[in-house]
Amino acid sequence: MTTPHVADQPIPSLIHSDVEDDLRATLRAVLGERSSWQKVLARLDTPEQPYDDDLWKTLAQDLGLAGLLIPERFGGAGATEREAALVLEELGRFLTPVPYLASAVLATTALLSCCPWAESDVAGDLAALADGSTTATLAVSAHRAPTAAFPDTVTGVRTRGAGTGGTAMLTGTVPHVLAADRAELLIVPALLDGAPHLLLVRSTDPGVSVTRETCLDATRPLGTVVLKDAEARPLTGQNVAVAVLRHAVDTGVALLASEQLGAAEAAFEAAVDYLRTRHQFGRPIGSFQALRHRAADLWSELAAARGTARYAAACAAEDSADFPLSAALAAAHVGDIAVRVAEESLHLHGGIGFTWEHPAHLYVKRAMSSALMFGSPDQHYAELARLADIPGA
Repeated sequence: MTTPHVADQPIPSLIHSDVEDDLRATLRAVLGERSSWQKVLARLDTPEQPYDDDLWKTLAQDLGLAGLLIPERFGGAGATEREAALVLEELGRFLTPVPYLASAVLATTALLSCCPWAESDVAGDLAALADGSTTATLAVSAHRAPTAAFPDTVTGVRTRGAGTGGTAMLTGTVPHVLAADRAELLIVPALLDGAPHLLLVRSTDPGVSVTRETCLDATRPLGTVVLKDAEARPLTGQNVAVAVLRHAVDTGVALLASEQLGAAEAAFEAAVDYLRTRHQFGRPIGSFQALRHRAADLWSELAAARGTARYAAACAAEDSADFPLSAALAAAHVGDIAVRVAEESLHLHGGIGFTWEHPAHLYVKRAMSSALMFGSPDQHYAELARLADIPGA
């Protein structure tokens, strides 16, 4: 059940600490060298290799970023959603093709939420995620809103044992799954013997097949997961599966806003740089009043988006009663702004912005696809109105 807004609770700090600033500087240095837009664009010419596996290994294993949200007892860093959001912000800035959102946020959050009932069952999997040797994803449609009904496209029957210690067989299809073709572990919501459960499936097991889909944003591939009598391990009972899934998707929605912010800031900075260097009639086009006003409007919107995204991450980190509301606000508001900034950046670049050789189209595609991920802005605004108890919403 969603916790209502509490007006007099402490407001989480939105100011980054020195440690967080150091993390940002390290990430920006690594990504600036190994995930420049030229390298991202070149990777699109080899669609059979959409992910940068070498860079993912560096981020997940060498820098330990895959285990940020995982407690130290499982080999993780024991950090919070604030740090994970900062990582996503930088990954969004460089459009880095790695499965961080799917594995280190969505799947990890779902597994951690199962710990009260199945800690001994998931401890090894969490340790593998923490050291970067395994990648996972939450097998739900990337277009599914957090408020949607529990998925019913996968069904199954228990074959052995009871509770979280047994096994089951699953059959069904889940389309539009983030990093489906990259994940070794699939956390699958399914109706087990007619009741909602979350179950763990290994993508290499018999009866599991994954097909990559053609999608707008080639830097973040989606896939269709098909299960046919695939063996699975139950992680939750029917009484908690809905709440666990909602929390995992809410966390993904809240932190996705930081990624959208990073991409929008990079698109804006590219546009401003172009306005400073492109000359017409003997002066920079940024000196023309109409273009200066457009850039100023975008800057003010980005400032609002920055506060919204950071507030959602801070609420998640502090388990605030405002977390569901802040997640809905971030998903609705930041998504809209990111699309507007990316589109304006393309237009401000003039003719060059419409070419394949320029990165502007990459940011437009990322912004538009992200704005529809886990629900449209309209759906999030409706949920925001409900949580804020706005009459007539």
